[in-house]
Amino acid sequence: MKVLLINGSPNADGCTYTALKEVAGLIEKNGIETEIFQIGKQAVQGCIACHKCFELGRCVFNDKLYSELLERIKGADGIVIGSPVYYAGPNGALCAILDRLFFSAGAYLTNKPAAAVVSCRRGGASAAFDRLNKYFTINQMPVVTSQYWNSVHGMTSEEVKKDLEGLQTMRTLGNNMAWMLKTISESKQPRPEREERIATNFIR
Repeated sequence: MKVLLINGSPNADGCTYTALKEVAGLIEKNGIETEIFQIGKQAVQGCIACHKCFELGRCVFNDKLYSELLERIKGADGIVIGSPVYYAGPNGALCAILDRLFFSAGAYLTNKPAAAVVSCRRGGASAAFDRLNKYFTINQMPVVTSQYWNSVHGMTSEEVKKDLEGLQTMRTLGNNMAWMLKTISESKQPRPEREERIATNFIR
């Protein structure tokens, strides 16, 4: 089994990475492989609602970031998405790539346990956390919980390391992710059947 942890920060070794590393450490302690993938600092194309992905089976903008992340998602059993908090929301570049992935590649995400992690200096964590969790709930992904909202506080990675409650929350999340993956793996129950999608437009 493998968990993909997506670092949605432009800083490779900053506060978000520190939080994700703490999560990954406990997942690995439970005998499950992890990979931290950073989205980087390049500009990210957002979704343009062209619906070409319905025909192609992938986003029409088949850029390197999208294709690399999609391949990793295909091979992952669980997903953790981390982001810094900007104006009480996740990094815009992260949301841009997630919009495209969840719209075009939902089949590779459905039923995979998932969790969000956010890092902030002071405030806005719960709003950003809520925004990221909506990607999971719209795609039938079991949301892995912890002992508090999954946030750490600090302006630098060294400050985050002093947030002892935040780091404990990350470790609890890692343990819970491992437990859920093992429980699903050992279960003999089939995955829930999906009805054909019904879309109701409220303007006629």
